Amino acid sequence: MEKDDKKPGNTDRKLVTVAIHSYEKAVILKSILESEGIPAVIHGVSIIQPSAPGNVRVRINESDLPKALTIIEQVDFTSTVESLDDLDKVKFKNEVLIPIDFSDYTMKTCEFGFNLAFDTGCDVKLMHSFYTPYYPMAIPFGDSFAVQATDKNLYKDIKTKTQSEMDALLMDIKARIASKEFPDIPFTHVLTEGLPEEEIITYSKKHRPRAIVMGTRGSNAKDLDLIGSVTAEVIDGCRTPIFAIPENSKDQDISQMKNILFLTNFREREFKAFDVMMNFIRPYPIKIHLTHMSKKGDVWDEIKLSGTKKYLEEQYPDLDIDYKVIDRDKELEAVLEDFVQEHKIDMITMSSSRRGLFARIFNPGIARRMLFHSDTPLLVIKGL
Repeated sequence: MEKDDKKPGNTDRKLVTVAIHSYEKAVILKSILESEGIPAVIHGVSIIQPSAPGNVRVRINESDLPKALTIIEQVDFTSTVESLDDLDKVKFKNEVLIPIDFSDYTMKTCEFGFNLAFDTGCDVKLMHSFYTPYYPMAIPFGDSFAVQATDKNLYKDIKTKTQSEMDALLMDIKARIASKEFPDIPFTHVLTEGLPEEEIITYSKKHRPRAIVMGTRGSNAKDLDLIGSVTAEVIDGCRTPIFAIPENSKDQDISQMKNILFLTNFREREFKAFDVMMNFIRPYPIKIHLTHMSKKGDVWDEIKLSGTKKYLEEQYPDLDIDYKVIDRDKELEAVLEDFVQEHKIDMITMSSSRRGLFARIFNPGIARRMLFHSDTPLLVIKGL
């Protein structure tokens, strides 16, 4: 641990370096410390190129050191993706997180999220993250940087505009609650500075919301659609169940759904994922279509799917469940879309995996076609 000598003009505090990480991990640690009331800065970052690799120091006031060390001991950077296998050990907060971007379809995302929160007895947390060229977190106490006044003014302008947009959104939501368009449930909001996907993942790991509801542009998406890309990164980076709501999805919530498609690859963790899904939909008479995609004529897959159906019927005796092996004779998204149209599917659910089906969907090549292709809501339950 390094100590920084007091510098001229800074005689009332002494800084110490409590950790040395990559830039990404340093930002996460800084956010965690500050959420616990400990001011922190990161040092060793180029303002022009903040994501450049290198050893980045996290510094705090020496007086905060005892409390900070206790917090740091609980931060595990050994894996950026957490496991579904120990999901039952995690105590989730009764909160639905709704990241927003003030786009035209933000209100659709909010509508789904508020209804989901009402159905599950949760509060709502609205979250917006903004990024500016002037990045204060990269400037350490006591060091001098030649930051142009125009950059500072740009930062202030962006922050003021963001707060104004948030205030307008909050007024709109309150009006919709008053008119009974939205359920009357408690909600709060938070503004953060940083990359949206990093801020959302950090918040999820720290506060453990019960679900995250995010928007996508669905079949209207552009190749570099920002919010769709952020949604994909969040899905890949945290274990909180995520509802991805396309811009052109039906105006409905879970209580209005009739048919849900659950994709399976016959893995044990999928039973846990199925139970997580049931916790969201259990009050409603929704039919579950249990499906597996396979090459045509694979009898063994048909037998395994039938056995999975029987097991789930024993666990959920009141559940209306059907099963079908889908012939993988076309591209993945085309096969799913045909099934969705034929069976009037209202939502697709899957347990994601780096090594399984979802990894093939969300890799950088074919990637995001699945997320952007359909106008059907998607529920992703994370696992390894």
